[in-house]
Amino acid sequence: MDQQKVNILLIEDNPAEARLTQEALKVWRTPLNVDVVNTGDDALNFLRKLENYKYAKRPDLIFLDLNLPKKHGREILAEIKSDPELKSIPVLILTVSESEDDVYMGYQLGTSGYIKKTFNFDHFIEMMRKIEDYWLSVVILPRNLNGLFE
Repeated sequence: MDQQKVNILLIEDNPAEARLTQEALKVWRTPLNVDVVNTGDDALNFLRKLENYKYAKRPDLIFLDLNLPKKHGREILAEIKSDPELKSIPVLILTVSESEDDVYMGYQLGTSGYIKKTFNFDHFIEMMRKIEDYWLSVVILPRNLNGLFE
């Protein structure tokens, strides 16, 4: 992938974990635009460009926490993957849960990957580097599809 800015949507309700993820993403060599929303409703409004998000850029990659208030991450994932306009966006579940049920459910609903959070910052940075290498160097993401890379 060339050096165009990659748009990432981080769906995370915990401000400390959102900051940790944003700091870890700074190690990426690829220029990024990271948007953070902290509820499922805000995530879906962002993705559908509703309410306060009418100028939101379509994300190239979504990091989704499962444990969110009101609307659980599995509900958000199900809505994204059932929407013809959104289902092509890769969604990586980034959560503290190691539950086999959560892992199974995530893949049943169409997640592109299930990643357990680590709170060891050095390990988290290394994990983020591997995610960048895979998603932005190995995998070919759709371009100019429904506004991708707007």
